Amino acid sequence: MRRVVVTGVGALTPIGNTYEEYKESLKRGISGASLITKFDASNFKVKFACELKNTDYEHILPKKEARRMDSFTIYAMVATHEALEMSGLDLEKTDLDRAGVVWGSGIGGFETMEHDMTEAALSVGEPRYSPFLIPKLIADIAPGQISIKYGFRGINFATVSACASSTHAIAVSFDYIRMGRADIMVTGGSEAAITRASVGGFTSMKAMSERNDDPSTASRPFDVDRDGFVLGEGAGALILEEYEHAKKRGARILAEVVGVGMTADAYHMTAPHPEGIGARNVMALAIKDAGLRIEDIDYINVHGTSTPLGDIAETKAIQQLFKEHAYDLNISSTKSMTGHLLGGAGAIEAIACIAALQDNFVPPTINHFNDDPAIDNKLNFTFNTLQEKKLNCVLSNTFGFGGHNASVLLKKFE
Repeated sequence: MRRVVVTGVGALTPIGNTYEEYKESLKRGISGASLITKFDASNFKVKFACELKNTDYEHILPKKEARRMDSFTIYAMVATHEALEMSGLDLEKTDLDRAGVVWGSGIGGFETMEHDMTEAALSVGEPRYSPFLIPKLIADIAPGQISIKYGFRGINFATVSACASSTHAIAVSFDYIRMGRADIMVTGGSEAAITRASVGGFTSMKAMSERNDDPSTASRPFDVDRDGFVLGEGAGALILEEYEHAKKRGARILAEVVGVGMTADAYHMTAPHPEGIGARNVMALAIKDAGLRIEDIDYINVHGTSTPLGDIAETKAIQQLFKEHAYDLNISSTKSMTGHLLGGAGAIEAIACIAALQDNFVPPTINHFNDDPAIDNKLNFTFNTLQEKKLNCVLSNTFGFGGHNASVLLKKFE
């Protein structure tokens, strides 16, 4: 099996529009939650989310191009632009037949589905649909648009597995490179689901926090008063590259991908297995895939959505697998800061892990006020303040509706 390294990342998040901004906000424990501005949410039970802020894409995408894309694709293009620039790839000297794109999105063009289809359905006379309706809403258009812009003619498709989508994208991209089917893969995920229907739908499921009086503290993973996740939006992009290929061109290597795991709960449509069986198995598979021991893991960036059931199940899974070592490693949920990017969550959380490896710190789980007696608080959840720590191996977990679980294991490059 060939080695796979990360040579570039791009981050477009509610707490930073670039990788560096995102990293600094992670260190400072910044919350990206505030009242919704994308639509009038005054009549909704949930009136807040983690929106992107102060964005400007025109230097990357001309307005005419952007009008033909849903926001989830625009976000993908912006994050990919930063990742490719960081990688230093010279596309004129790159074998584009050996360069591919696998991109994750849990929903795809939610804005387009909601707005364009509703507008047409309510129109008088013959419904008039935009010729861009279908290309804007399909989830696979993001990797398609990336390949068109940069000329990547290799493997190209989308992964759709709810909140595990972008971790699955990273996992299969890793596999394609190490098996010799590609030399370079652009991967990651994006989501743009802060819309009326999305907020309304998740609210009716009782999945989201309703802490309208204090949005910035609403995402409270592992806190006894947690009442659901906070919806986020954005994108994360990673350039994965075969090690010898990267070495030959003198690339700066940010981290190494050393293992992945993928499992199913086979339990419930939306709830996690109460004993965390799928979560335990997926972490065990990633560690085994990397040829490591559980004692080698220094930090887990957990799924940690701030839901009553999910946080308990994931904690149980960690304790079952890591046993006594569970008390020696760090755990944190960066969703406490970014909110939940759904299909884009795994990508920005893998990037948070890369930042942690680069600068030897563990991002905090912010907004912890009161311990939950159902959770073993002897575990180190890195509450409220970052912890400086020399890191070598870190694990990133994502779990999605339908029981989809995916983990990726990243290692400091040596």
